[in-house]
Amino acid sequence: MKKFLSMLMTALMIFVLAACTADKDAGTEPKDDGKEQAAEGNKEKILYLNNGQEPTSFDPPIGFDSVSWNALNNLMEGLTRLGENHEPEAATAERWDVSEDGKVYTFHIRENAKWSNGDDVTANDFVFAWKRLLDPATGSPAAFLGYLIEGGEAFNTGKGTADDVKVKAVDAKTLEVTLTSPQAYFLSVIANPAFFPINEKIAKENPEWFAEAESFVGNGPFNLSEWEHDSHFVMEKNKNYWDAENVKLDKIHWAMIDDPNTEYQMFQTGELDTSDVPAELSEQLFKEGKAKVEDQAGTYFYRFNVTKEPFQNKNIRKAFALAVDQQQIVDFVTKNKEKPAYGFVSYGFTDPSGKDFRETNGDLLKTNVEEAKALLKKGMEEEGYDKLPEITLTYSTSPVHQKIAETLQQMFKENLGVDVKLANMEWNVFSEEQKALKFQLSRSSFLADYADPINFLENFQTGHAMNRTGWSNAKYDQLIKDAKNEADETKRFELMYEAEKLLFEEAPIFSVHFYNHVQLQNPDVTGIVRHPVGYLELKWADKK
Repeated sequence: MKKFLSMLMTALMIFVLAACTADKDAGTEPKDDGKEQAAEGNKEKILYLNNGQEPTSFDPPIGFDSVSWNALNNLMEGLTRLGENHEPEAATAERWDVSEDGKVYTFHIRENAKWSNGDDVTANDFVFAWKRLLDPATGSPAAFLGYLIEGGEAFNTGKGTADDVKVKAVDAKTLEVTLTSPQAYFLSVIANPAFFPINEKIAKENPEWFAEAESFVGNGPFNLSEWEHDSHFVMEKNKNYWDAENVKLDKIHWAMIDDPNTEYQMFQTGELDTSDVPAELSEQLFKEGKAKVEDQAGTYFYRFNVTKEPFQNKNIRKAFALAVDQQQIVDFVTKNKEKPAYGFVSYGFTDPSGKDFRETNGDLLKTNVEEAKALLKKGMEEEGYDKLPEITLTYSTSPVHQKIAETLQQMFKENLGVDVKLANMEWNVFSEEQKALKFQLSRSSFLADYADPINFLENFQTGHAMNRTGWSNAKYDQLIKDAKNEADETKRFELMYEAEKLLFEEAPIFSVHFYNHVQLQNPDVTGIVRHPVGYLELKWADKK
């Protein structure tokens, strides 16, 4: 999820969300004090959440970021959905069959699966949506997720056509998908919002159907009933949802507040039902036992641009990476009990022997100031530098991004004697500039799209939409390709271990910390599910 950026309604929101302007009262509506209700049982159950900023898009293959997918995950639904135990379970599809070779999946869509406008959800809606995801004209940053479908990569890279993509409607309620190879994590992948269906009839009538509440058509537990851009949006229970009887909330009101301290104050006054934990208050809130900490699969990291001086040189890149003290950052800057990251794949993924991937592959680039100085000297000699070219570190606007950037600036000065300038910009501009390789050194985040280490490592293949470093390595590309085609799990993990080691030997990136969910939550609210890999689930949420 890729997928980077920022996971809303989780503790990492303040790390991954870009700033937008909103005052304290933006996105709030008067709360019912019960006096106007005839009886307590008639009170609407309204959950008040914060989306941080304006969603990028509610078009499923485009809204591939944390300011879009948490909401999308509750407005729409795929063939599978991650359950309360974080495993994929039947959703729009009530069941599926798998061929003996593990490559062909046949999904049986529920007869009562409906769109919010009352239309039937059909197999053709999935065919339309998935081919649109892979269509190069769509420009989806999530298209790579569809490469496990036979013909998907060829279509997306201009080497094939839509007809070559092996996804077809057998009949109105039966979808057949053929994979390039058996993929143990396929059912998790298609729970991702990028694989949500799209009402083909509506999309052809109005290509901008997703842009306003009035035209939005979904198939999830909630429907988009109001959207005041850059202010707030509201969801209401979708009465046409196949499992509506198990949806307890009547409405969800999402504010757009980018400042963690304002968010916390709104939580304190009851204007929000959840909040991130401001770094300056974290010690006190943890001590009082008020902050909830849950696992999450994701990494906060920085990208070097290997096409810009001086980071074309591997030893200079590694020098900067080794000059960073990740432990100090999590202890004194972010202060949310994160684990320092010395690799890219986070904790929580076990190989066939039962060992954790991160523990097995160890610390790949860990703070070492003396080695950093030696590598910087060596790299400068290799490039003929008497003095390094001017270096600018760029981050997307956010109080915590700023604090981390300033800390790195200080570490580079103290540990390497290098002056680094800082620059920041709003998220949307930052994202486009980073994709265009405009920055020398820039912050990033990755939140896993599905539960497998390959999802972390595939990001740095040559030409991958999530690479954004200019780095290319034929051996690395081959290791990822081989891992994706390897049916033997032990061999597959060995290939992934080798790939991550190569990534950190070449060092087009350095990691800072692994993410977690740290939240304050109204005790009257229950049933919110925050998946370690995945998205915010409100289907089972309730509020007294």
